[in-house]
Amino acid sequence: MAFIKNAWYVAGWADEVKAGEMFHRQLLGERVVFYRKADGTPVALQDRCAHRFIPLHLGKIVDDRIECLYHGLQFDCSGRCVKNPHGDGRVPEAARVAAYPVHERHGMMWIWMGDAPADASLIPDYGVLDDTAAFTSSRGYLHIQANYELMGENLLDLSHITYLHDGYLGSPEQAGADQVVEEEGDHLLCNRWMPSVTPPGIFNMLYRQDGKPVDMWTRMLWMPPSCFLLDSGVHEAGAAQREDHGWYYGVHILTPETERTTHYHFAAAMPIGTRMSPETDEKFRALRRYAFEMQDKPIIDAQQEAIGDADFWSLKPVLLSIDLGPVRMRRAITRRLQAEAEQTA
Repeated sequence: MAFIKNAWYVAGWADEVKAGEMFHRQLLGERVVFYRKADGTPVALQDRCAHRFIPLHLGKIVDDRIECLYHGLQFDCSGRCVKNPHGDGRVPEAARVAAYPVHERHGMMWIWMGDAPADASLIPDYGVLDDTAAFTSSRGYLHIQANYELMGENLLDLSHITYLHDGYLGSPEQAGADQVVEEEGDHLLCNRWMPSVTPPGIFNMLYRQDGKPVDMWTRMLWMPPSCFLLDSGVHEAGAAQREDHGWYYGVHILTPETERTTHYHFAAAMPIGTRMSPETDEKFRALRRYAFEMQDKPIIDAQQEAIGDADFWSLKPVLLSIDLGPVRMRRAITRRLQAEAEQTA
């Protein structure tokens, strides 16, 4: 399977790349090793020595270089071998590994694995995670045993919360809610409006804890190829606007590991007006993680197992009105893949 290469992907949380240590992960089918130079600058290299293909993360960091454990070759932050301790010390021109642009932003380590110039201004905006004056945040990570597009569809089509997350993120009255899909440039926005519904457990806890009907909304923004931002919450039924609590921003970022596995980073940014006790805050985090880990993940993993290696469209999936967002996402990804292939050709 081809992946869109000319895009920013999240490799991990920025603090997972620690000084004096190496962090390694498979991304877009390639093994990558991360480390920090003495001044804290992050570096990302192909995690495979050019000599005998030993993973570089098994070695050690020496003067801002990685030294291969097997024969002691050293590679600098550009991926070039700068030390051969054997014989006359000559370094073959081919002794180099790929180096990838990396950038720290919003508490995440972003990587660009394509051939086009890496423009940091193209990193999706998750400024809500930086605005500590207005929001408190929490975060997490899951490893999904499924293709990233399947998980992306799960995020764009939130009609499933009525059933899969009933009592947690959804409630029975949400079935049949109005859904509108908008396109903003190359972004998609999937809106659902659910007036006068029983507040799901997580929002009943955040809002007023009396179980009375509320108006609820979900607004999921997709930023290609695999970044999502959810604006979701409740307010008093019939009110004109939201209050200073009862809602939050949900960050959902998918990075393909392989054709059938995905790195899933998620976070929540809660408005300061939501005044929770430490116990309630911990319950909020636990409920979200439970919904993702114990409800979404098993379903998406099982979906991938059922599809196997078949092409998604070859299975002729039945399409419903709720599939408009996911279908547009898949078509947009296909267009970008085709455009990259044509540029390469």
